[in-house]
Amino acid sequence: MVHIVFEQPNIAALTKAIELDETLQGEILEIKDDFAVGPLRDIYTADGYQQRRDWWKEVLTYSPYTDQLAIVDDKLTVHNLLKKLDEEPTEEVWIWMGQNAHDVSGYYWLMSQLKEYQGRIYILYLNNLPFFNEKGNIFYPTHLSEIQPREFLKAKKLARPITLSEFELDPDEWKKTCQDDSLVRYLEGGKKLVGKDVNFFDKDILANLTKQGQKLSKVVNNTQNKMKVKTGDAFLVWRIREMANSNQLIIIGDWTKGWKEISLALPGGDTEILQEPETEN
Repeated sequence: MVHIVFEQPNIAALTKAIELDETLQGEILEIKDDFAVGPLRDIYTADGYQQRRDWWKEVLTYSPYTDQLAIVDDKLTVHNLLKKLDEEPTEEVWIWMGQNAHDVSGYYWLMSQLKEYQGRIYILYLNNLPFFNEKGNIFYPTHLSEIQPREFLKAKKLARPITLSEFELDPDEWKKTCQDDSLVRYLEGGKKLVGKDVNFFDKDILANLTKQGQKLSKVVNNTQNKMKVKTGDAFLVWRIREMANSNQLIIIGDWTKGWKEISLALPGGDTEILQEPETEN
């Protein structure tokens, strides 16, 4: 079998689970793009794909990930997967999803290309299901990486083939999402994605700023730890740059020297304090 996940930390979690159960043995592939953010119109055409790559290039400017744009090729990953399915008629694909917009968006993007293999494509959607954490307490994970390896062994029982009906209806739902032109997707429940304005996460960023300067990394870490709906650090930093352009916050430092040289504050702070941001813990 081939396992599909949508975030890097999920690979490590699933790998540990496979070590506990050899019946899960198989290749793990990651769809690396975060389809929960960014433009999606005409995503399966050359022009639409290039538009999305151009947007990511802008988002990743000054980030530690500028070299990743060249190595992220999900189209090639799918091409090789289809080739494998054609060459090995008994091969199955297991798509693992957590209850978050990142995974669900990736699922829609991927499964819309797999209808020809209906009956061999399985889904494991850990939607609103209880699991035990490392302390033995029950919780409801939204991301696969939050689940203990031994708990994955229970989750495998949820594997089921994607139905013919789903292969008919889900691509239509995804098509509507792609034509919405929103730059943020929010998971309303089940597999229902709704478009949100590009400033959807701005309130989370502002909630972690004060008039005294703080290191960019501290603001981003605090924001990601506290926000109820998660998104990636690159997207948050891009929004920070956009918010600075509209005078919602102040940036101290030189972007060309990298994230570590940047500090942030709300407008109206003490200039002397802003010039010497607090040391990151």
